[in-house]
Amino acid sequence: MKLPKRGEKGFTLIELLIVVAILGVLAAVVIPNVGRFIGRGEEEAAETEFSNIQTAVVAMMVDNQLSTLPTGFVGTPATATGNMSLFPHPTAACGTVKLTDPNGDDYTASDKDGYILFGHDVTADNSTAALVNYVASEMCKGTYYVDATGTVTQETTGYE
Repeated sequence: MKLPKRGEKGFTLIELLIVVAILGVLAAVVIPNVGRFIGRGEEEAAETEFSNIQTAVVAMMVDNQLSTLPTGFVGTPATATGNMSLFPHPTAACGTVKLTDPNGDDYTASDKDGYILFGHDVTADNSTAALVNYVASEMCKGTYYVDATGTVTQETTGYE
């Protein structure tokens, strides 16, 4: 091996080309895989949100001893929403279908909707201490609607 002369230091052109070639090969392998993982994460997030909404509907129906949702709460693609304080139907009012609270007190048309997933009113006086949340947050990324049997349909995922 030849010792460098005074003032000579650095890498040769060949050494630099080899490093650049190795980096190019690594980039060609890594970049497509990263893009695939990003898409898969969004799919899984949408599926998880959908599963959480379906579970919340079942819990709400069990708590209220419902085998089917009242007609006023059945949704359609046109009423799909991501706002869980309006779900399952944004215009339904409990005063017409949910007549009494668990204590036997009569609901009135001015009470908060009785069959919703966020801010569920369990008492006729609509006190904030008696609100139940079947989901963790009021807003979802996707939009959903539900049929009479409680089966939730995901209209949009929110990742389109």
